[in-house]
Amino acid sequence: MSDACCGPTPPASADRAPEDDRPPTLWRVRELQFAAVAAVILAASWAISRAGADTVATAGELIAAAVAAATFVPSTLNNLRRRRIGVGTLMTIALVGAIALGQIPEAAMLAILFSIAEGLEAHAVTKTRRGLRALLSLVPPTVTVLRGGTETVLAPDGVVIGDTMVMRPGERAATDGIIARGSTNLDLSAITGESVPIEANPGDVVHAGAINGGGAIEVAVTAAAADSSLARIVHIVEEAQDRKGSGQRLADRIARPLVPSIMILAVLVAGFGAVLGDPMLWLERALVVLVAASPCALAISVPLSVVAAIGAASRNGALVKGGAAVEELGRIRVVALDKTGTLTAGTPQVVDVVTAAGVTRDDALAAAAALEARSEHPLARAILACTPTVVAADDVTAVAGHGLTGTIDGVAIRLGKPSWFDDDTFTDDVARLQSAGATVVLLDRAGILIAAIAVRDELRPEAAEAVRQLTALGIDTAMLTGDNALTAQALAAEAGITEVHAELLPEDKARLLAEIASGRKIAMVGDGVNDAPALATADIGIAMGAMGTDVAIETADVALMGEDLRHLPQVLAHARRARRIMVQNIGLSIAIIAILVPLAATGVLGLTTVVIIHELAEVLVIANAIRAARAKPLDGHTAAAPTPLSGTIHVSVAPPPHLDDACCAPQVNAREAGILQRPNLPIASPPTDSSKASAVELSSPCSPGCACCTPDNASSALEHRAR
Repeated sequence: MSDACCGPTPPASADRAPEDDRPPTLWRVRELQFAAVAAVILAASWAISRAGADTVATAGELIAAAVAAATFVPSTLNNLRRRRIGVGTLMTIALVGAIALGQIPEAAMLAILFSIAEGLEAHAVTKTRRGLRALLSLVPPTVTVLRGGTETVLAPDGVVIGDTMVMRPGERAATDGIIARGSTNLDLSAITGESVPIEANPGDVVHAGAINGGGAIEVAVTAAAADSSLARIVHIVEEAQDRKGSGQRLADRIARPLVPSIMILAVLVAGFGAVLGDPMLWLERALVVLVAASPCALAISVPLSVVAAIGAASRNGALVKGGAAVEELGRIRVVALDKTGTLTAGTPQVVDVVTAAGVTRDDALAAAAALEARSEHPLARAILACTPTVVAADDVTAVAGHGLTGTIDGVAIRLGKPSWFDDDTFTDDVARLQSAGATVVLLDRAGILIAAIAVRDELRPEAAEAVRQLTALGIDTAMLTGDNALTAQALAAEAGITEVHAELLPEDKARLLAEIASGRKIAMVGDGVNDAPALATADIGIAMGAMGTDVAIETADVALMGEDLRHLPQVLAHARRARRIMVQNIGLSIAIIAILVPLAATGVLGLTTVVIIHELAEVLVIANAIRAARAKPLDGHTAAAPTPLSGTIHVSVAPPPHLDDACCAPQVNAREAGILQRPNLPIASPPTDSSKASAVELSSPCSPGCACCTPDNASSALEHRAR
């Protein structure tokens, strides 16, 4: 904190070494230990002075000042050698000046209170970070694996890819894997924030931390414990906590020039005062001005709120990628939702098949399944589920926004939207099926329509409640879908959404966002893959059901780990509250400086009073920021991470890289800067300019004065922001 805008060295008390999993108690904070010792010495000195031993008392006061100053003076001198000045510089000057003027008790009190404020901040940050790392305690201390037909008990870090984990009822998964034998139900509430267990059968994915709620299963390990989805979540969120939002950059922009300005102001007060009156009096007032104008609270007002808010969201199943995302979420006034897989369950079923003369239902489904054999689209899964044996078609190509083409035994076939076909053979059937809320695809063989296949995806049971909660927050909703208008309108009415845009191409969704927003901040909610252009274009892109999906987690601004849509209004409400706290802290910090400086310059307040008020204000800012760590979980779910941390962390995960300059964002991971795209399907035609919006936007957060903004480092200090 002492040089929060000028490249601090990390305090010892804020050590984030993963192997240290002890509870972050106050008595272990180095700054508070030194402050306590100094306070005892100062109190003893005061008692000695009352007894008349002034020389001994003065020596005690100097010792108290030196002990408390040991927490920030060495780092200040180190920064000065690097030509960096900050809040610690101001406090050091004020401390030395007060001692030189004979105000030794006041100097000791200044050092003690400043150390207490630093210690409380370090404790708050450490507690929040360790609360997040408590997610790793969900991994069991031991795991049973099958090696050579024999069960062996190992530590989680001893499990390697290819091992087979044995999970008995009630046990947690030590890492990620795929069920090889057995069926069960898995409780993912600690990870996704949802309390309803899910059924799991051979071939289904098991994530680290999942509880086996049914029968014994064997799980083929697909990731080392340190690289599991749970460990990856912790690492990504820790990196996100170090990123800065616009509010923090605002605080930095104010604090950075404010420090040298305060020093100049103090010199002017002392200089002009010496001309007008007693030089020693005005020198004393100049020192008081230094303390009064120190932007301690301003420097920590936003980052502590960001750390607390992101940690709280992650413990309730939402990954928020940095301070910028927290602030943008707090400004959202419109939410655009994809239909398939977001508002609906994403598990459609074939409900009807209408065929031409001479074509059977099985023939039509077999031909459609041949085209969809390698597709991961929900509609494809519904068709494939109806076909016991699938022989993949040749030369399959995806035509963006329309459907698929290919050949079977040399005969051309097409499967896609009714609007893609000029033939009106099934017009009446399509209208009937769509009016019933089904999505209809037509099958063409050799240029002749042979079937209409109706698929329906039911609305999520909590969708209507989630929309009502968004409306209660004053947030408008809209549905964007590539499906037909009749189906979209039927589902939207059931969910309570009045604005519907249907039959859209991916680039159409991106283009419509600005129109829907009408100048307001808008968020796009989708699956993180098929809605890439819209997710990248929106102010905030939110990926639904992202648990275990690298692309969704690492490229979205926000990733909702579970499938419960109620997480959306929850995370929006939490972000609004966190943003209000940030604004409150910035306002309070600036107000304190604005009030104290003139009172200090005119001599109304002395050094002791200013020190007490200044440090109490800082403590108030810290306490207010910690409020952002509270987030209400969904009904029926209890947040997983214990606070304070009482369990043992069983997995070693490297901490995120420390920034040499607190005003510089971390370097962008190459995977984070990737372009979202639908896998395994070639695109028939080149993407339009609109579809290129799926590339995330990179921009530099640097401001003049940051070390990261030097020519050598500027290119590596880009901050990821998927707009």
